[in-house]
Amino acid sequence: MSQFDSIRPFYDAEANAAIRKIIDDPMLEAMMSFTFPTDTREHWKDLMVHTHSLRDFQINFIYPGVQKVLEKSSDGLSTGGFEQLEPNTAYLFISNHRDIILDTSLLNACLYENGLVLTTSAIGDNLIQKPFLHTLSRLNRNFAIKRGLQGRALLESSQLASAYIRKSLLTENRSVWTAQREGRTKDGNDATQRGVLKMLTLAEEGRNPFGFFEKIKLVPVSISYEYDPTDVLKMPELLAKSRDEKYVKSENEDFLNLLRGIIGTKKRIHLQVNGILEEEVKTINASEQSPGDKLEQLAALIDRKIWQGYRLWPSNYIAHDQLSQSSTYAEHYTEAEKNAFLQRMNQKIETHNEFLTKSFLAMYANPVNNYEKSIL
Repeated sequence: MSQFDSIRPFYDAEANAAIRKIIDDPMLEAMMSFTFPTDTREHWKDLMVHTHSLRDFQINFIYPGVQKVLEKSSDGLSTGGFEQLEPNTAYLFISNHRDIILDTSLLNACLYENGLVLTTSAIGDNLIQKPFLHTLSRLNRNFAIKRGLQGRALLESSQLASAYIRKSLLTENRSVWTAQREGRTKDGNDATQRGVLKMLTLAEEGRNPFGFFEKIKLVPVSISYEYDPTDVLKMPELLAKSRDEKYVKSENEDFLNLLRGIIGTKKRIHLQVNGILEEEVKTINASEQSPGDKLEQLAALIDRKIWQGYRLWPSNYIAHDQLSQSSTYAEHYTEAEKNAFLQRMNQKIETHNEFLTKSFLAMYANPVNNYEKSIL
């Protein structure tokens, strides 16, 4: 067995057998009916059984699926900054995280369109418990991050993930995507967890683990949805947190979030590459700070880049003005946009519940607050 067998994607040599294993699964048939509505089942199945690499699977099936999702549930995707990236070069993309599947799928679609190396992407193993989803994620070049661990088990799992990421970037020349924090941001307040950065350095040998960041090309990425398709689904967890209660997910909650993220209304989407942090990393590493302080400084830098690259939509400005009971940003939206946003909010939550109303608005307003902080 390989060191990484418990978390890695399939190898190309395993791809065809994995495809044949799920070829008759009703969930795959539903996906393909959505992606290729005019195709016969026999046609796409024939294409699949003749697929022998992860890249071919991603390009011929996942990529058209992403395009169909954009067509059906969004008003289009805009991008920026990809011209700063070079072909045949591996990058560590650290991104804010809104949607379970789409964030990485949209990034890979853009990398493909720009002739760049696709990523292997981190995904929580809690999201791929169903056999079909586990197989599909491995075909889509995801590697698993084990959730719910503590103590020694957590350390060993983090060391394994760190070693896999290092191998992908420095040995295989494969780009890697990871979120800036564990799980999706529930309140719109995107902040990099120092623990995520520390995990990345665990496989670095020597007395200066921060030196790992000098060996790689670190790229902060911002993704912004005009409407978060899972906004209302995040409310129960925020409510429990406000009551200092432990939040327990329902049995199919992760799967429901996954589906809602794919088919729910998003309006416009923007994906921004925020440069390569090479000189900045060298400066931090050359300082006399402690390893922990270096990670804090890097986390703050990543935050600032992500906040500045986040595309602020009318929904963000409307929510900010509603929370502050002002018209500070009224020039950034129309009365029609304001009415549409508030109508959507009123349909989704109990408007007489002050906490839920404020939480919903804060989810959209926080990116405005963070942008303001980033330019001080």
